[in-house]
Amino acid sequence: ICGEDVHETGLIWDEGDGDKRAWPVPGTLVPLHGTNPPRAEVFMALYELDGTPVGYDPRLALQRQVDAFTARGLTPAGAFELEFFLLAKERGPDGRMRPAADVLDGRASHKTEVYSVDHLHGMLPLFSDIYAGAAKAGIEAETLISEYAPGQYELTLNYRTDVMRAADDLVRLKRIVRAQARAHGVVACFMAKPVEEYAGSGMHFHVSLRDRDGVNVFAEAPGQGWTDPLLHALGGLRATMGESMLVFAPHLNSWRRFANQSYAPVSTAWGVNNRSVALRVPAGDVKARRIEHRPAGVDANPYLVAATVLAGVRHGLDRRLDPGPETTGNAYDQPDAGAGIPRSWHEAIVAAQGSDFLREALGEAMHRTFTAVKAAEYARVARTIADVDFDLYLHTV
Repeated sequence: ICGEDVHETGLIWDEGDGDKRAWPVPGTLVPLHGTNPPRAEVFMALYELDGTPVGYDPRLALQRQVDAFTARGLTPAGAFELEFFLLAKERGPDGRMRPAADVLDGRASHKTEVYSVDHLHGMLPLFSDIYAGAAKAGIEAETLISEYAPGQYELTLNYRTDVMRAADDLVRLKRIVRAQARAHGVVACFMAKPVEEYAGSGMHFHVSLRDRDGVNVFAEAPGQGWTDPLLHALGGLRATMGESMLVFAPHLNSWRRFANQSYAPVSTAWGVNNRSVALRVPAGDVKARRIEHRPAGVDANPYLVAATVLAGVRHGLDRRLDPGPETTGNAYDQPDAGAGIPRSWHEAIVAAQGSDFLREALGEAMHRTFTAVKAAEYARVARTIADVDFDLYLHTV
């Protein structure tokens, strides 16, 4: 983020800043849309010179969790939702970023137009190129809607029985959205909270587990109550959420997203078809029973998010944890709202640094590297003099 070495990771002078090897990840070479001459991209994995995978590769952290489920005869399945803003290249007279004007007719929105078809139509040339780029990359992009803020949109992805592929899809799709937005003269923004008076952008992760026969173990039999695996998974996710929040909200701006009545969760509550909770069990077809994990912002790393969520699920299954009662109604108004969740970025960094759960979930090297980088980022931001300092204090102290 800051473009600076973080010596506390132990990867710079402690190791002599040595070379590594980067090898293409098999099966990840895809063509790019709209390039001339034709081009393609491929994911790379880092290895030590002796061929050992480096421990701070986010894909490796996710693969370790997938392998742990495979060893017990289960396959994680999942999908991400991608929320983002389209902003104008030029700031407004007040110096703030503004929603992008429609590429068709130049109309700019300054109010919420959630689910507006007309609002989508104004960006149709851009969205058509996004869908074309996704299709060319083998990404099954599904529903696109205008979201709960001016210039905000949500694009959902097809459910995958391979969560690594689901995370790969999300990473590629962000690159496609950013590239196509630039081609159409606007800016794609993946900050969690770019506009203070409106909702932020999340990266909700839907997850379920399939057994060796492909049966969803979260799905209850007709007329029966919730399955034990679903309840234990919810219990594990609730128990580990507080110490994991740095993964879901890794930056200063991430924490501006969390507020009452904001569609971003402020507690570990779970509920059915309830968007005020952190862990939502969507209504609908029983065969598609899953958990929607809602804390992560769109600025989070999808590999680390998926790895941490899967580790939380496994934590609950291994210990047969009870998630407690379902939250009904408005979770923001519950007496224990906010319990167990850090209240700030700094609190989240401290919690993550001391978390044995997160160390196991990410692996020792990834945990050390991630928390050191976040601590360095926090220190950099903390010593930066921002405009708000002058706005508040120049003429008052």
